[in-house]
Amino acid sequence: MSKKTRKKSSGHSARKTKSAASKASAKRGTSKSGQSVATKSGKNPKERQTKTLPGSSPKSSKPAASKPAATKANRKTRSTLAEGAKAPSFHLPGDGGNAVSLADYAGQKLVVFFYPRADTPGCTREAIDFTRLKDAFAASGTAVIGVSGDTPKAQEAFRNKHQLSVPLASDEKHEMLEAYGAWGEKSMYGRTFEGILRTTVLIGADGRIVKIWRNVRVDGHADDVLAAAKAT
Repeated sequence: MSKKTRKKSSGHSARKTKSAASKASAKRGTSKSGQSVATKSGKNPKERQTKTLPGSSPKSSKPAASKPAATKANRKTRSTLAEGAKAPSFHLPGDGGNAVSLADYAGQKLVVFFYPRADTPGCTREAIDFTRLKDAFAASGTAVIGVSGDTPKAQEAFRNKHQLSVPLASDEKHEMLEAYGAWGEKSMYGRTFEGILRTTVLIGADGRIVKIWRNVRVDGHADDVLAAAKAT
């Protein structure tokens, strides 16, 4: 290679190196400049700015509050039906295909005993006791009906099996049970659940509540209710 050619090639390389060094210097200058601006404004250059849309509020960095645990206060409370109050009306399907309503007993006293489940030991004894005293209730001008959440078919089978003579009504939707305070929280074997509370209500001939028995104990209960009906 001639001296002229080597000199030309060397000059071209020098200009290329100088140009690259100039670009690198400019890039560093830009970086320093950006860092300097960010420092003056007090903002972190890595921090992103979030646009807030009209009608919306900026997102909070605080964690969302957890929902409070369910408490007894949040649950449906038992009816506050009290003695002296007007008896809530009802219309229910009964055993044998006959409907039962409060209007059917207008002008006479009525005993309604609410029991948890047809053909279970306690409910069977209770229904048999009211059947045994049916004539005595009638003599005092008092009718008797039983109500549970069982189906009409189950009520009919219950009646036939134990030869019950008092009408049995079916409240599968629990509407009457709730209105009369016979539906609520129960505990059994360490488990809490909603169900029928064994309850009896005596309604006067004027359609008002005469007496309410809650948390009924079956033994001797029908006799106590008859005594109250006679005294009314």
